[in-house]
Amino acid sequence: MYAVIATGGKQYRVSQGDRLRVERLDATEGSEVDLDKVLLVSDGQQVEVGTPFVSGGKVRAIVRAHGRSKKVKVVKFKRRKNYLRQHGHRQNFTELEIGSITTG
Repeated sequence: MYAVIATGGKQYRVSQGDRLRVERLDATEGSEVDLDKVLLVSDGQQVEVGTPFVSGGKVRAIVRAHGRSKKVKVVKFKRRKNYLRQHGHRQNFTELEIGSITTG
């Protein structure tokens, strides 16, 4: 069984036992979170598509860790104009482990 969920402005295809990194969530490590923006649920034979969300669909996940991803360098440069601006960015993330997928 798998589902497509939306969180943090992105969509993820998840199944039970998967670990994924999503945009930072306000939850403590070890706690359970319910992701209720479920766009699609499939058990391999039957597919249920939401309009836009599946009614009663829920994905339960456990927060495993919080962290920051690798640094991304941002460079602005204009040749022959003596213009160079550099800075870095590290995005916060929450690592989730998918526990169960339910439909309504």
